[in-house]
Amino acid sequence: MNQNKTVAVVGAGVIGSSWVALLVYYGYKVKIVDPSPDATDRLSTYIPKALITQEKIGGKRSGKGSYSISRELQEALESAQFVIEAGPEPLEKKQALIAMIDSLLEPEIVIASSTTSHIPSDLQTNCMHPERVIVAHPFNPPHLIPLVELVPSPRTSTDSVEECQCFFEGIGKITIQLRKEMIGHVANRLTAALYQEAVHLVAEGVVDVQDIDRAIVHGPGLRWAVMGPHLLYHLSGGEGGMSYYLEHLGPTQERRWADLGHPRLTLDVRKALIKGVDDEADGRSVLEIERQRDEALHRILKARQPLQL
Repeated sequence: MNQNKTVAVVGAGVIGSSWVALLVYYGYKVKIVDPSPDATDRLSTYIPKALITQEKIGGKRSGKGSYSISRELQEALESAQFVIEAGPEPLEKKQALIAMIDSLLEPEIVIASSTTSHIPSDLQTNCMHPERVIVAHPFNPPHLIPLVELVPSPRTSTDSVEECQCFFEGIGKITIQLRKEMIGHVANRLTAALYQEAVHLVAEGVVDVQDIDRAIVHGPGLRWAVMGPHLLYHLSGGEGGMSYYLEHLGPTQERRWADLGHPRLTLDVRKALIKGVDDEADGRSVLEIERQRDEALHRILKARQPLQL
């Protein structure tokens, strides 16, 4: 049914390009707007590679999706039945962009923003139809990672939320819906908390960058690929489950919370992080590391397919 549906993707950066690849895989006609002079070349290189990876996970695509690129917003929005905004992240630029999109569309068409941190109430500020604006935040890269966080504001309509949920679940996404707006939504807040402590441990000289990454990849990261923290701590309580864990091990958890660091990104800390990442990369380019990440994600996703967690 998607072969006749047109989706506009506003912005062809890292997130936008990944969205385009997924939509093309699912048979949509995608109209992209991006003012960058190299956008066409970037997409022509990125899309075929992303489609190959997607086909490894989901099999050959049955639909005949396509994409075209324009530098004019109005041209890209013509005939669009759904809009994904993936433009620059600074709030003022995003507000202006979403207000412009809002002014050019029929009022029933949903505008789903991929914003990393901004809340929808802020994005709706200059819109004539704020009820159709919602945050639909993916995890990078969207064509591989299933999660999409749906964040309505009090002004977002129920119809817009439901349409968003149906749309993204129809392209293989796992959606969660926030009951209230939070800066950074859910997943990025959780990863920010982890990264805060990771930076603190580097800043305090406890361990280097590479060993922190090893600790996550070869330790809790393996468990997190199949279960979330609450269910894992439930298992830590043995037969007594979460109740036993909180009663007997809760105090040790509180002591760790009290001892977590609050690092600042000083010049010395930045230098240590940059050097540590350079050492860990060991000469590999960003594109090479990205390719290795996507191949590993493909294997993980294939292994997880039978799981319904």
